[in-house]
Amino acid sequence: MRVSIIGQAAFGEAVLKRLIEDGVEIVAASAPEPREGARPDPLWVAAEEAGLAPLDTAALKGEEGLAAWRAAGAELGVMAFVTELLPEEALTAPEHGTIQYHPSLLPLHRGSSAMNWPIIFGRTETGLSIFWPDKGMDTGPVLLQKTCEIGPDDTLGSLYFERLFPMGVDAMAEAVALVDSGEAPRIEQDHALSTYEPPCDGEHARIPWHLPAQQVYDLIRGCNPQPGAWTTRRGERLGVFDCRLSLRDEPGMPGAVLRIEEDGIDLRLNGGVLHVKRVQPQGARKVNAGEWAAEVGLKVGARFR
Repeated sequence: MRVSIIGQAAFGEAVLKRLIEDGVEIVAASAPEPREGARPDPLWVAAEEAGLAPLDTAALKGEEGLAAWRAAGAELGVMAFVTELLPEEALTAPEHGTIQYHPSLLPLHRGSSAMNWPIIFGRTETGLSIFWPDKGMDTGPVLLQKTCEIGPDDTLGSLYFERLFPMGVDAMAEAVALVDSGEAPRIEQDHALSTYEPPCDGEHARIPWHLPAQQVYDLIRGCNPQPGAWTTRRGERLGVFDCRLSLRDEPGMPGAVLRIEEDGIDLRLNGGVLHVKRVQPQGARKVNAGEWAAEVGLKVGARFR
């Protein structure tokens, strides 16, 4: 089967290489064009190494780019981590249309932060969908789905790299094979069950110390590493990353420092204690929380806001 691929980053690269290993004929590739002085996108590099002349993804919004995309003569398009909003013409150019990876069990968690929100909401399960994109936001028919557990200490990073990334590469390969065999379904989503959350950004990532301990911990996990949960100390922003929660109650105000240790600091929560291992001071790199506390002279009893 002749396939064209649109994507970026490590996931796009991995999907391209997997399809090539499976004997799929890749006739075109599109990724963000390298910018001067910046590291080139992994999919762009992998496409060149495979003998392709990749096309800038943004070019697919114009007539010249669309003409080149159609000229490749692909039978199927594959979207592997695409952040550009592309015109319908780019999706319908291949003979059998285009399939897309989405890291949630559609129709749940439509939108660009589909991995953040299930963790923030305290869910214990999520998954991925390979679907046929249409004009809507993640509304097209589903080809296949896979489920996976969200562990009690999973972060956005661990959920993606340990589960949804490798599962997604396998699922994309499986989906292409189903299309090639003529057995790929188009299962309409139940739109009445759909959920959509906005992009998870700094506005949503501020730590609400007054909430129950588990909710605070879930927010930090769901924002680690991006966009990064944060709080303030003396008016300056402090990112809060690697943590562990103990569900034991100790006296004090929410957000107050209980202990300072070499590997981190203990903060009091409503119904628990948060051991913070890694922080990011405003305008600086991430550092060991215990070392940061010693450097800035943090004291027991100090309170984050």
